[in-house]
Amino acid sequence: MNVPFLSFAGQNILIEKEIRAAFERVFQNKWYILGNELLAFEKQYSAYNQVEHCIGVANGLDALHIALKALNIGCGDEVIVPANTFIASWLAVSGAGATIVPVEPDIKTYNLDPDKIEAAITSKTRAIMPVHLYGQACRMDAIMRIAQKYHLSIIEDNAQAHGTLYKGKLTGSFGDINATSFYPTKNLGAFGDAGALTTGDASLARKAMLLRNYGSETKYHNEIIGVNSRLDELQAAFLSVKLKYLNSWTSERKSIAAIYDKQLAGIAGLTLPYLAPGAGHVYHLYVIRTERRNELQQHLTGMGIGTAIHYPIPCHLQKAYQHLGYKKGDFPITEHLAETSLSIPVNPGMSDEEITCVFKKIQEFHG
Repeated sequence: MNVPFLSFAGQNILIEKEIRAAFERVFQNKWYILGNELLAFEKQYSAYNQVEHCIGVANGLDALHIALKALNIGCGDEVIVPANTFIASWLAVSGAGATIVPVEPDIKTYNLDPDKIEAAITSKTRAIMPVHLYGQACRMDAIMRIAQKYHLSIIEDNAQAHGTLYKGKLTGSFGDINATSFYPTKNLGAFGDAGALTTGDASLARKAMLLRNYGSETKYHNEIIGVNSRLDELQAAFLSVKLKYLNSWTSERKSIAAIYDKQLAGIAGLTLPYLAPGAGHVYHLYVIRTERRNELQQHLTGMGIGTAIHYPIPCHLQKAYQHLGYKKGDFPITEHLAETSLSIPVNPGMSDEEITCVFKKIQEFHG
């Protein structure tokens, strides 16, 4: 049996008629940028995420960059970021002209370790950027306490964690201004690039709105230096359709994860996802770890089961950041995760046969 790592088939069949209707509506309206579809989605997503403001932008990287600019973070400032994250987190800081300060993750949750943050704070530190990696909420209470103690801003990267709770509060609603991506593979994914910011601060929301649109609220009147990063009407209309299904798709992901948890428990040398006290998890990815990662991946590939590695080369070892002077061994936890982690299929719409095939082939590999 072939089991793809990623499949949109189950979701697309469910929403096809509504998506086609949304396309037809935008086509007939003949308004494609900054129109009613965007306003409607921003209102729906802010309500879903329990924040006052949502600002749609072109993609998740732009969302992070605009968040930093909205907070006036730039040259001479330092931003604490996870060492083990997708490179967009680092690129946003570089793009703002600020200095990246990497901090190691908790080896059990893979999220930014609050116990390591204070040692990285200097007089130049302006913000902390926690990433809710793979769909599990960071320890936001501890991170918020540190931010308050040192008068730092918080920018949550919520791209992988739509709908996740930490102690009853939604991720993407803790920080001063927060970023998310609606890249097609995300739990809430568009049919192309898309992103957004969320905030409870009206002044930051207005500044983000200016920044995304050439620094302009009224056409040809430019208040600040901005960029061109608008969530277009078509993607906004599609996201409004998909948002209605997000909770049910999340429930499916959790159900699949629970089966994996049960069936893969107790296998020697195999580490399963760990859920921290108070933290929710929406399983954007179901990540297992083993010292035999490459062999396991080859075995599953041979059996027709798709897998992925998130992320095989840590940011500090990427050629793009060699100028920072980091070397192998500088972030050992991050490097260990990069060498041992393997993501297995957790798609809404997976059949019982597909789920069984995945865990049985992993069991088979381990004898």
